[in-house]
Amino acid sequence: MDLQRRLNPRRTRPTTTVQEFNTVSSPTGPKLTEPELTEPEPDIESFERSATAWIEAHAHDAPPDYGAILPPHLVDRGLAWQRLLFSHGWAGIDWPTAHGGRGLTPAHRAAWVRQCALAGVPPFINMVGIVLAGGSTLLFGTEAQKSAHLRNTLAAEHVWCQLFSEPGAGSDLAALSTKAVRDGDEFIVNGQKVWCSGGRYSNWGILVARTDTDAPRHKGLSFFLFDMTLPGVTVRPLKQMTGEAEFDEVFFDDVRMPASALLGPLNEGWRVAMATLTNERGSIGTAAIGLGRRVDRLIDELRVGGDVSAIERDALASLVVRGRALTMLGSRQGPVASTAASLLKLGITELSFDTAELRSSLSGAHAMLDTDDATRSLLAAPGGRIAGGTSQIQRNLIGERLLGLPGEPR
Repeated sequence: MDLQRRLNPRRTRPTTTVQEFNTVSSPTGPKLTEPELTEPEPDIESFERSATAWIEAHAHDAPPDYGAILPPHLVDRGLAWQRLLFSHGWAGIDWPTAHGGRGLTPAHRAAWVRQCALAGVPPFINMVGIVLAGGSTLLFGTEAQKSAHLRNTLAAEHVWCQLFSEPGAGSDLAALSTKAVRDGDEFIVNGQKVWCSGGRYSNWGILVARTDTDAPRHKGLSFFLFDMTLPGVTVRPLKQMTGEAEFDEVFFDDVRMPASALLGPLNEGWRVAMATLTNERGSIGTAAIGLGRRVDRLIDELRVGGDVSAIERDALASLVVRGRALTMLGSRQGPVASTAASLLKLGITELSFDTAELRSSLSGAHAMLDTDDATRSLLAAPGGRIAGGTSQIQRNLIGERLLGLPGEPR
């Protein structure tokens, strides 16, 4: 499958089983030999030194640090970068060696991600594949599922998207209506997903669908490792107010999915999804580093620009202080995700919004007329309050699970 077919939103693709997919050439390039790493486990400091040296030597091969989601226009560079990471032993830092990883600790993985953030290079191709799909498969997958997906994900042969949100459910995952009906050794999937990042170029997706319509909302969901090449799948780009189309909507029309795609127990998809989303929020700690760079650039712009009012200087000082505090909070998060990650996610989201708003304000009327970086940042900023769990959801998690406040009426 070439790049044109991966980016064609109205494609018709043949059915490909897991077994077939693993015996043919990758749709994203030739197969790679797995890294052979036999050195003893390094301490964190020596590991960071090695990581820094390798990144410095290969930074010219990296795409710009695009954040959690691989943008469509950087697909080829992202794939090439992930293959390079895998072949040099910098993919799956804390994944088992049996599945292509290095078998180190979550602390080593956190150190790698931090060094990449400091250098301004992506730590992996896509958060959805490495953190969400990979992490969920490690936690809940059968040995057959681990063998089918983990190494292929590290080698950029399996590229993943997230199939959670729906037009009628918003951020209320328990309200989703996409159905997966059991039919012998298959499930028949019908429904629609929206705000799917990377749907156009992904050949696999993590899908939550309703498998028991009579059960309570949270009890009738199941989690699947979904083959995006199955007949009946349609992907269409969604144009944003920035003028770009980073997201897609996905339609399922009588899609026959093998029962072996089920991850975890039937009707226990809520539990799997919650573990997955906790991993997602826990993976954003280093976002504070990139945000800090943007604040530093804003300071430099103000120094060069000259006239800044006392009110604007005060607003900038507030952003700097909040940014430094979030960086410190991120360092306290540790290598394992927890519900405390909601503090960091909410803080970074709101700081990003306020930073974009200040930059636009400093541009004056010019920001309403020109599509420069400040304007694009302002237009994109509201999306951060939705992606990865809305700010309202984060506040509920913080209030109920961290502060012990009474639960929201349900």
